[in-house]
Amino acid sequence: MAQPLMPHATASWLVDNTSLSFEQIAEFCGLHILEVQAIADDTAATKLTGRDPVRAHEVTQDEIDKGQADPEYRLKMTKGPEQVRRTKGPRYTPVSKRQDKPDGIAWIIRNHPEITDGAIGNLIGTTRTTIAAIRDRSHWNIGNITPKDPVTLGLTTQRELDAAVSKAAKATGGEAQPTDTRLEGDREALIAQLQAERTNAVRDPDAGPQGDAASQARALFEDPFRR
Repeated sequence: MAQPLMPHATASWLVDNTSLSFEQIAEFCGLHILEVQAIADDTAATKLTGRDPVRAHEVTQDEIDKGQADPEYRLKMTKGPEQVRRTKGPRYTPVSKRQDKPDGIAWIIRNHPEITDGAIGNLIGTTRTTIAAIRDRSHWNIGNITPKDPVTLGLTTQRELDAAVSKAAKATGGEAQPTDTRLEGDREALIAQLQAERTNAVRDPDAGPQGDAASQARALFEDPFRR
């Protein structure tokens, strides 16, 4: 059921300016009856300024009159104009979160480099120019940009981000992130060396560093005065 834009302020106005019952006001505003009681008794946590729902075109005076005449009557909100939905164009981002866009873009570039600039633009609601500037570190505010998860910042949803990552992974042949192979050669050499040392130790227990240490310990035990 539709509710007033500011239910508590609307309830405060209805309490002060009508003879509607608390139950009628609570149901119309989507509040608990005890909340309406607290507003009427001035014991609410916050002092509210009443909001006239008639002037806000949320209910008509005729509806209020019907409710005042019949305590069992339930007020009906005035049907407002249909909300216009955007089907094309960039994603709308609230003004309070627009400053967080560079942080979200930097996070995606760092953690999901396989995602294209076009996909980032659709996720964050930004332009390719901004993405390119952050990518090549020529952005005017690059010194203050800190990579942050765009989902945590409220710039996109986890489902949309996962879908973009999955799509990018399929486009790149199933590899979501590039593998860092700079240390691969050193790692393989180290593994080979350890395997060789282990093999030698099994073949000749008295040989190598471990064998020498065991021989010295045995000699000292047999002749404690030997140094």
